[in-house]
Amino acid sequence: MIYAESILYNNIGGYMKHSHYTDVALEDVTMDGAKKVKIRWLVSAKDGAPNFAMRMFEVEPGGFTPYHSHEWEHENYIVEGSGHLTTEDGEIPFKPGDILYVEPHMKHNYVNDGDTVLKFLCMIPNDNQYKKKEKANVNPFAAGVANNC
Repeated sequence: MIYAESILYNNIGGYMKHSHYTDVALEDVTMDGAKKVKIRWLVSAKDGAPNFAMRMFEVEPGGFTPYHSHEWEHENYIVEGSGHLTTEDGEIPFKPGDILYVEPHMKHNYVNDGDTVLKFLCMIPNDNQYKKKEKANVNPFAAGVANNC
């Protein structure tokens, strides 16, 4: 079944986005250190979301995101597949249905050590959250202008 994206307006002038995740473009993650990783920007600032972005990562078997850290947190939900989160404290295995919270400044990466595609949701604050706090480093990834992890 193919779902068409629809924008539904409410009675106070706001709107919501409704679409199937497969209708959102699947883009390569091009950041150095990424291998066999793609991203879908499910909801972001370009959709009018003022505070948060929701992304779906798809990691092929043997693939991984870059080992990195940044100023913002991640909230993750594992949809399909298995793997582990690598941190300075070691590896944390995960499976479908698991949730992960990665705090700001924690070095991390996601590794698919299974034999099927790993799909996980990753929520991050939009860059306007950092502009409000007048931080020097903003999050260019939440606006969909870069496809980082």
